[in-house]
Amino acid sequence: MTEETDPYCLRPGESEELLAGHPWRRFVVLGDSVAEGLCEPVEGYSDLQWAARIAHELGPIAYLNLGVSGLRTREILATQLVPAVAFGPDLALVVGGGNDAFPATYDADRVDRELTELITTLQDAGAEVMTLGMFDVSYSPAVVEWLRPGLRQRMRTLSERTAALAAKLGTIHINLTDHPLSTDPTLYSSDGRHGNARSDAIATAETLRTLARHLKSNPTPTDHPPTPPRSI
Repeated sequence: MTEETDPYCLRPGESEELLAGHPWRRFVVLGDSVAEGLCEPVEGYSDLQWAARIAHELGPIAYLNLGVSGLRTREILATQLVPAVAFGPDLALVVGGGNDAFPATYDADRVDRELTELITTLQDAGAEVMTLGMFDVSYSPAVVEWLRPGLRQRMRTLSERTAALAAKLGTIHINLTDHPLSTDPTLYSSDGRHGNARSDAIATAETLRTLARHLKSNPTPTDHPPTPPRSI
């Protein structure tokens, strides 16, 4: 199977249809390794990482990715929020909490507070914000068996609480946790912490389809011509 034949990936020409006339000009990404992009290659799938792929499909636009592997939400907040706001985005992607939820010391209330500050500050600066319910990495074959139950519960909690924040704060929420392939072990990298190129291709499709639903239900007049889509 390749990306072109994968039923969960974008169909030829679909991104152009989904994003036709979108208003966004400046896209910033904040987060950890999921934002930065550390997925393993898979033959037949694009090597372009998820956030960069979103920017490509939205393009031509200004794009800044501040994601750094290994960061927890407090570190994302401390190091990335100021430069993100200074960039002047009208669209922002916030990915955080995965590194907080991996160990048993996960403090869900603290992560909620930090994600809330990230989201609301970006919104106050004029950006529409996307949030993420991550694929459930507890299904990776590289995760040792005794770790799975606790990790699975923490990842579910993170996903559910992030979705609740999204509903409360009005973000564009990408729910990958409940994707039918989230439990498929072939979707994950050999390090036991990340997805692979197929998971990024699927995440791209889900992101663009969610953006399209948002555009359809929230038409926004703009004072400038819409950005034309760019095909791969």
